[in-house]
This record gives sequence, C-alpha cells and structure tokens, in this order.
Amino acid sequence: MPDAVSTAEDAPTWFRNALAVPSTDNYVEVAGSRIHYLAWGEPGHRGLVFVHGGGAHAHWWSHVAATFAPDLRVLAVDLSGHGDSSHRSSYALEQWTEEVVAVTRHGGIEGRPVVIGHSMGGFVAVVTAALHGDDLAGVIVCDSPVTEPDPEVASYRMRQSFGRPRTYASLDEAIGRFRTIPPQAHYLPYVMDHVARRSLRQVGDGWQWKFDQNVFEQFGDSMRGVALPYLAKVRCRFALLRSEHGLVTPDIGASMFDAVGRVAPVVELPEAGHHAMLDQPLLLLTALRTLLADWEHSDPHRRAGR
Repeated sequence: MPDAVSTAEDAPTWFRNALAVPSTDNYVEVAGSRIHYLAWGEPGHRGLVFVHGGGAHAHWWSHVAATFAPDLRVLAVDLSGHGDSSHRSSYALEQWTEEVVAVTRHGGIEGRPVVIGHSMGGFVAVVTAALHGDDLAGVIVCDSPVTEPDPEVASYRMRQSFGRPRTYASLDEAIGRFRTIPPQAHYLPYVMDHVARRSLRQVGDGWQWKFDQNVFEQFGDSMRGVALPYLAKVRCRFALLRSEHGLVTPDIGASMFDAVGRVAPVVELPEAGHHAMLDQPLLLLTALRTLLADWEHSDPHRRAGR
C-alpha cells in the first residue's frame, strides 16, 4: 500500500491526529471471499461500523472514523469488489449486508453497533437495518438517494463514468487522475491525497484502481432503487444526513422520511457535496456525534402500529 506518511504537508492538526490513531488491518471470510476491514479502539466496547460508497473503500472514512476510537470500537469495511477485499463473480446488496454483519461480529464490538453508510454504502446500511435490525442500535445514512430508478443515473452511465480498467505508469500519474462520481464543486486536497493513494494497487510496473469494474455491471437500471423495497422494513433507529449539494434532494429526503414512518430525523449538511467526508468532514463529524449523543439519552419514536 502507498506510504501512509504521504499526507499533504498543509493538512491541519485534527486530520493528522486522526490518521495517527493506531489501527489494524483485519480479514474475515464471508461466502468464499476474504473481506478486509480497518479497526480502531479497544475490542469489547460499544461500536460503530462505517460502510463506503460504490468504487470507494474503507479509508474514505478513516479520518472521520478514527476520532471515535477513544470511546468506541470502530470498524470500516471494504465491501467485496472494493479496497483490499476479494472480488466476486457477481454482487448483490444482500451479500454486502452479510459482509457487514460478519465484520461486526468478527471485529470485537460489544453489544449492538450503529452502522453508518455513505451513498451506495447507505443502501447497504438500509438493507442491513431491514434484515438484521434487531442486531443493530441504529443506522445513519449519508446522502443515499433511496428512490425510484432515475434514468440520469442509469447503470450504463455509471459504467461510462468509471470507464475501462487502465494501468498507469506511475503512482503520481494515477493520483492525478483520481476523480469522484459524481463530481462536486469543492474538495479538501489533503483528504483527496489520502483517499487517492489508498485507492490504488501496484500491478507489475504500473498502478490500477482497486475496485472491481464489474460491480457496476451487476445492477439494473439504477443503483438508486435497489434499497427501496427495504426502506419500509427498517427495524431500528434510523437517520438521514442530506448534503445540501448532494444527491438527496428535499423531495427525496421527504419521501424517505415518509417511507420509514415519519419517525427518523432528516438533517441537511450545509455547503456539503455528495461526498461530505471529502469537503466538509468536520461538519459531517459534528452531525454524527450529535445524533449518537442524542440516541444515547432518548427513546426512539416508533412507526405507527409497531
């Protein structure tokens, strides 16, 4: 893996301190695939599990997740087909859910964790909440537009955005080509450098992106709709963080609020793009800490009839 000390020199102290928190690389076998996850904090404590978006990996969360380590056991998973986990011949949302559950059980968390998912990882979190809600303390979804399929984000366009596999001659060339899908107006350069360096693997004399291009071949017309049937079946606490400049529009946020029984907070992150950990990580961190603190000291509202 590219050297962890290559963080941009102008990174602020809070970011450097987060990356300096001790972590371990761990693996668990799930349905024939080796699933990698990062872990911070002492085993045996209550915990959090962070789930990345499509084409991303666990280190997208590391500068946020590590800050919880003094009090909690914190895990960040590489879903199969991503990061340092194995690739599969095919992918399914339910299979990724089983990977999250396996990591939770393997990772030394005491009691029921909170699962936090971004974008596609939010879809995984929704399905986890629907299928394994009794095993979770709650789920926080970050700018995941669970709605009817939208032709503007159809799978063929996703495939075009990620393009064909390519080998770059040098690490610097590859980092220079790092882009997010969708793009956004602002990024923090030191976060982008950290994430990009951990998105690549050396292949012979060149460098390639770690994620499996076939992930985006496995879903139908859109990733947006894959979690929709599960949203009304969520059986634990639920919250939606909606980025002001993200994919979850006010209308989508309202429809998700209705689908979960109008008992979940929907919070806007001002000035944030879809990838809030890349442009507004401290704002995202504050929202997460506020929700978790409230859940520690409040009783959940229940969907009517439950």
